[in-house]
Amino acid sequence: MASSKVPISRLPLPKPTHTLTHNLTPDPVANNVAELVELSKTQPTILRKSRAAQESAHFFYMTPLPLGFPYSMRPPPDDITKEERAAYVEKVISLLEPLSEAPLAPSVEGASQSELKKYHSLEREHHPRDLLSIAPTCLKDCFPQLDVGDALRLIGTQSAGSEPEEGSAGAAKAVRDELIDILSGNSVLMNIPTASDHSRGYAPWSLRYSGHQFGSWAGQLGDGRAISILETSLPDDEDTTFELQLKGAGRTPFSRGADGLAVLRSSVREYLVAEAMQALRIPTTRSLSLISLPTVRVYREEVETAAIVCRVAESFIRIGNFQALNSEQPDAAYMFLGASGGAFAQQPPNYEALRILGEWVARRVLKLDVKEGEPWAKQLLWECALRNALMVAGWQAQGFMHGVMNTDNISIMGLTIDYGPYAFMDVFEDGHICNHTDQGGRYAYKYQPTMISLGPILGHELEHGKAVTPGWAEKVPKGKLKTWSAEADDALSDDLEVFIMETFADEYWRLMRQRLGLKTSQIKDHTELIQPVLALMEKYSMDFHATFRRLTTFRPSWMAPRTPDMPLGNDSADPLDGFLQALLPSDEGRTIDLPAATKDWLEFLQVYAARINLPEERAAWKDSIDTEDDSTPSDSSQRWEAAREAYAKQYNPRFVLRQWVLEELISKLQNEAKDAGNRDLEKPTEGRDALNKILRMCTEPFKGWGAEGRSEDGLNDEEKEERRLCGTGPKNLLGFQ
Repeated sequence: MASSKVPISRLPLPKPTHTLTHNLTPDPVANNVAELVELSKTQPTILRKSRAAQESAHFFYMTPLPLGFPYSMRPPPDDITKEERAAYVEKVISLLEPLSEAPLAPSVEGASQSELKKYHSLEREHHPRDLLSIAPTCLKDCFPQLDVGDALRLIGTQSAGSEPEEGSAGAAKAVRDELIDILSGNSVLMNIPTASDHSRGYAPWSLRYSGHQFGSWAGQLGDGRAISILETSLPDDEDTTFELQLKGAGRTPFSRGADGLAVLRSSVREYLVAEAMQALRIPTTRSLSLISLPTVRVYREEVETAAIVCRVAESFIRIGNFQALNSEQPDAAYMFLGASGGAFAQQPPNYEALRILGEWVARRVLKLDVKEGEPWAKQLLWECALRNALMVAGWQAQGFMHGVMNTDNISIMGLTIDYGPYAFMDVFEDGHICNHTDQGGRYAYKYQPTMISLGPILGHELEHGKAVTPGWAEKVPKGKLKTWSAEADDALSDDLEVFIMETFADEYWRLMRQRLGLKTSQIKDHTELIQPVLALMEKYSMDFHATFRRLTTFRPSWMAPRTPDMPLGNDSADPLDGFLQALLPSDEGRTIDLPAATKDWLEFLQVYAARINLPEERAAWKDSIDTEDDSTPSDSSQRWEAAREAYAKQYNPRFVLRQWVLEELISKLQNEAKDAGNRDLEKPTEGRDALNKILRMCTEPFKGWGAEGRSEDGLNDEEKEERRLCGTGPKNLLGFQ
């Protein structure tokens, strides 16, 4: 173990000013960790029942409990009273809670004392925990100080020369086992204050938020199956903190009638796509680990097995966190049933809680340059709008469709979050819908940019020109609060919408120029190049990503002797003939009008070549090309075209996480989960190897996987498999969800 690394239990907490639970307000059912522990001992059902949060609360203290729900327990005796029966249930569930201290994994000599202790349940049935993957990219970017023991060796991604030192194999295994225990929710890290210590302590939590779904108000939502377990800062930057959150960690008060679990299928999808999006330069939450719980049954349309993704972000706060505190929706607008059968409605607004959240987000999450006493609300709105507009532009440029862009899963930081029925575009279709429940097409590809909506949170700051202060709304009449809100909306909503759409458009056109290998901007690029190339893809049912990747190999010099009305001669020596034959669809069952398609594409390529050859465009490449004093114009042109191809390939992925790849992989992993009881979980499996291979391809999407450009002859088995994974897959899975 490297001396600079520590096990997960010894990761240092951020300083108190940077810790979410020390700055936002817990639900009063457990105002601190000591009260959480006492509830876990005496009334644990309060922590697991669905209920409405107190109106001033931002979060619930929680602990993971990734078990099937309803929880399995022996029936109580028949001859006891109702009160005794209730006490029996509380006692049984309390035995499932993580209340027994466990030893920490060993650390290097001289490591700082841990601020946290580890707890687990001695009575809970400890289900097998199968570590399927750890993402090296997330580990490197977010937790360079985290020691994972021999976990990377276990999953087959250990780099050469990084094996544990002789004699340390046992310690490496202990570190790995602790990592799996904590990231699977089996053990919990907490700081439980003593009776004489009046601090809050430290424990996991679930956030409260509300929101709109499919355009309708959905009331209180919250982290129904996500529990944040830890925060830690970068070793060389204490102001940058990362939060570890377990998705599928069991019931919380926000679970409503659900079990709080996640199935293996959805967990694999989220785990892979988050790291894929990061590699595509699209803002996103990250994935650290994927752990299968093969004996935990989850009841959906069919019985499936559970899994937990540890996802990572600087913050998981959403627009919905603000909406939970500032909703003017009628109480009866949306109701849901708690586990006890009671109906809950959206809580009334709490403007003090809104102030506390807004100041935390402005100061710590978005790190706005706002001095003490200065208004922060408008700057917060504009920063959130900017980040989300840039994010959606990235989605569009890479053909990504989120599927459920509701306000409860719009990150305040502009991160792609809550991956559900997502898809990457296959055959290009402007109105493609990837969510099979979206009957109205609300989340279609072409409508995604208009789905960003931010409600006003400004209050009286616009009127007074200074920041709101504690208790600012206590004596303000309700009518005045509504007036302030309406005035802010009137003053800012049009400007905000224009800002969002202009930001989106500018970024989208910039990204699409990169995909076309262009370094300069021309005012007609979107009408003469970008829109026409997309129209050609749609007209001839061409694959979005494969077409762009093929266009990276186009050389404008090929067009010099050609005009659009010159027919192709099927001349194998003519590179343009070969280029068009590779570009146009030729699969069986996908017939196109080849002469018409060829003519249309030649017309486009003429315009494209002329655009590439503009003097200002060529001048932009001067510093990118090594020139030699004795080089001929032909040599210089060839180097420039090669440089253009290399540049364009940095923005056009060779590997795309397509639906068929996911379906094939998930099927393998599901079959292995069913057989988990009959095998050694530390032994390699085909599914785990495939998962980690695909993860690597996700994190290096622009690499020429499968010996790109070479003929099939001479490829080894690994190169053949890579080439297959880079293909469009079975036709029956195009656009499949």
